[in-house]
Amino acid sequence: MYWQNHDKRILKKNNTLLKDVKRQPFAGIASPEPLKHSLSGNWLRRITMEHRLVYLVRDDQIRITQCRFHY
Repeated sequence: MYWQNHDKRILKKNNTLLKDVKRQPFAGIASPEPLKHSLSGNWLRRITMEHRLVYLVRDDQIRITQCRFHY
C-alpha cells in the first residue's frame, strides 16, 4: 500500500476509517456521503483535503474503490 511507505499519518487515518466503515458503512466519522453519476452506489469519506476513501457496499462485503487522491 502506498501510504505505508509515504505517510504514516494518513495510513493511520485510513485504518481508522476502514474500521469505522466495517462497523457502520453509511454513518460515522469523516462525513460519509453517497456518490452520484458514474460512481453511483459508492460512498465517500474524507481522509484529508486532498485524498478520499471511496468504497462500495454489497451484501456483507465492502470493496475499496479508491483511497488516494480525489475521486
